Amino acid sequence: MLVLLLAYTGRGAYAGADYVSVRLEVTMAYLLRNSRKALGGLSCSTRFIHASPVAAQKVAMSLLEPDQHIDYDKISSRVEVVKKKLGRPLTLSEKILYGHLDDPQKQDIVRGQSYLKLRPDRVAMQDATAQMALLQFISSGLPRVAVPSTVHCDHLIEAQLGGEKDLARAIDVNREVYDFLSTVSAKYGVGFWKPGSGIIHQIILENYAFPGALIIGTDSHTPNGGGLGGLCIGVGGADAVDVMADIPWELKCPKVIGVNLTGKMSGWTSPKDVILKVAGILTVKGGTGAIVEYYGPGVDSISCTGMGTICNMGAEIGATTSVFPYNYRMQDYLKATNRKDIADAANSYKNLLSADKGAKYDQIIDINLDTLEPSVNGPFTPDLYNPISKLKKTAQEKGWPLDIRVGLIGSCTNSSYEDMSRSASIAKQALAKGIKAKSAFTITPGSEQIRATIERDGQAAALRDIGGVVLANACGPCIGQWDRKDVKKGEKNTIVTSYNRNFTGRNDANPATHAFVTSPELVTAMAISGELGFNPETDELTAADGSKFKLNSPYGDELPAKGFDPGMNTFQAPPKDSSKVSVKVDPKSNRLQLLSPFEKWDGKDLVDMPILIKAKGKCTTDHISAAGQWLKYRGHLDNISNNLLIGAVNADNGEINKVKNQLTGEYGTVPDTGRYYKSKKTPWVVVGDENYGEGSSREHAALEPRHLGGRAIIVKSFARIHETNLKKQGLLPLTFANASDYDKIQPSDRVSLLGLKDLAPGKPVTCEIKHANGQKEQITLNHTMNEGQIEWFRAGSALNRMAELKKK
Repeated sequence: MLVLLLAYTGRGAYAGADYVSVRLEVTMAYLLRNSRKALGGLSCSTRFIHASPVAAQKVAMSLLEPDQHIDYDKISSRVEVVKKKLGRPLTLSEKILYGHLDDPQKQDIVRGQSYLKLRPDRVAMQDATAQMALLQFISSGLPRVAVPSTVHCDHLIEAQLGGEKDLARAIDVNREVYDFLSTVSAKYGVGFWKPGSGIIHQIILENYAFPGALIIGTDSHTPNGGGLGGLCIGVGGADAVDVMADIPWELKCPKVIGVNLTGKMSGWTSPKDVILKVAGILTVKGGTGAIVEYYGPGVDSISCTGMGTICNMGAEIGATTSVFPYNYRMQDYLKATNRKDIADAANSYKNLLSADKGAKYDQIIDINLDTLEPSVNGPFTPDLYNPISKLKKTAQEKGWPLDIRVGLIGSCTNSSYEDMSRSASIAKQALAKGIKAKSAFTITPGSEQIRATIERDGQAAALRDIGGVVLANACGPCIGQWDRKDVKKGEKNTIVTSYNRNFTGRNDANPATHAFVTSPELVTAMAISGELGFNPETDELTAADGSKFKLNSPYGDELPAKGFDPGMNTFQAPPKDSSKVSVKVDPKSNRLQLLSPFEKWDGKDLVDMPILIKAKGKCTTDHISAAGQWLKYRGHLDNISNNLLIGAVNADNGEINKVKNQLTGEYGTVPDTGRYYKSKKTPWVVVGDENYGEGSSREHAALEPRHLGGRAIIVKSFARIHETNLKKQGLLPLTFANASDYDKIQPSDRVSLLGLKDLAPGKPVTCEIKHANGQKEQITLNHTMNEGQIEWFRAGSALNRMAELKKK
């Protein structure tokens, strides 16, 4: 069998520095990953045999990291310390979180108030955010990451023609970036998943997530791993640097929202419908500052990957993360992905991996799966809930285009084997009646393992046969990496996706595209019908012979009967000795740029600052730092700063990317105006609306205003990750004590922040507004900075503060 493994050949993806050649590297990681199946299920990892949870037990966190272990005993002992301190039952999320405290004995714990110091198990970074995170890590001067860390190349592959051609093009176009990520990963002990591997969150679920884990990832949909019973939390790159540098990670102690699931999933209802319903209840900011914890008898009717779907899209309600209790569906998934040892260990610690009886939640939502209706959320926001039975009428009333131009399935949210199988079951019914999709149709496998398995088992063929195009194993259109040709910018049209996010212009950069999110099986059915509002539970289709028929409800195996086909090996393990590895950044590069420290605060108040822009309405990280074509500059701070706030609506004139330069009186773009202020050594502020910075975890939305001379962002409220990112970069994230004060500030005003020498936790900041007519008035601004975060502001950034402490 070993000889057969070594003889395995296939088309390689990205192969180190040799980007054009196509080759397969059979590494020890590949052997570890597949040896159990090859050797009849024998264990490849070392563990202690035990008779009870009390016994010492350690199993490998991943087959790719056999020397890194899960220590449930350590987690359990920390939980017991906290239980004694608090004297009450704990929720599951509390157990996992408090089980990773740096010092549980001394830690102050009050939900919604305390700042917890935590020790995560690992760090995961996607390629677009990894560039800046690793550039910051280089600046720290440390020789190697302190915790298991990985980089995943999934964001830079543009969907154009189809999987193989798009991947080959991306490897060529992004050669410099992939080479940097490959070598910097090898240099600092980071695992590297090459282009074509798949989407970060699917790779984490298949290889790294485990029940009870605490994982941070530089992508807002990191919570996907909650489907395997871990707390997986999206963060900015600076947070990742802290953890990689062996500094305790800081998180405001979350509240806990409980979702009690009763009944059973069946028919056209899918796991996606659970989170679409929750989004409709909580809205895009209702989960801010909270972990969403699912429980109840309905949980067992949802597959492990289905639970991952629900947790993944919890990012759209602003939740810190989401999690499910460990159950047999997770056990089956662990076994199917060659991690029986972890399942065995988790089975011995079930009490640790579920909530205590009598645990209290800050809010409870009840959902009966028996009566839950399939839904389609959107357009323009993921919390606009439309039950399928009412969608057509609503669309007609609202004037939404009924003709579906494109249906798109896959993404990190819905690209599992079960998702593809259920969608293929719908496609096969259409083919049996002699019809194909009326809409254009694309399929994005979540990983190389999913791609290889659905090719082997026939799902990919069925989806192609109705007119689908299988794209590369990457994010693609979900994040705007889509070279769309069928509509012109500004042309009103409808697309339906199984993605998670549908902000204006998100998928195709066309603000007139009405994007809706739903389950992959419903996307498939609607693409076949070609009509928004097609309800497969009640509506009929016309067969090739003119007869009418209804689609049967979808069916798909949760896990492949023949086991997963791992496909091509696309993993690069870091060498044990990286002393000979060299990382180079060309000073002339327009895609990579070494970082220079931000200036330290001079100890003075920030006086008479012009307002760069007063943003009106929804201002997500897509508005602040657009993705799509800008992704190629994620490693070059100065170049990507040319997209700063180009999508925000200016409250002064209702226009996008057109602001008045308060020094010259002329109108220009937002980034050009910011650069002008910087050239004149004039610090500036941004004023924003509710939930400012919702969406992606991208820290570029905080780095760019800092780089161009911004000093404070003043808004009605912040999204969690963005607020933290601003703090990390030395900016002041401030909120109006009275939300109505937003209306007092005019774009032509000057703003002063007074008393900054006395800045302290919980102490409001005085803001003086100087109007164009010379009149002044004062308002109060709040902040959530603790003493350590105030030190980041004083030092100029968290990275600067790290350097100061290192010198001491």
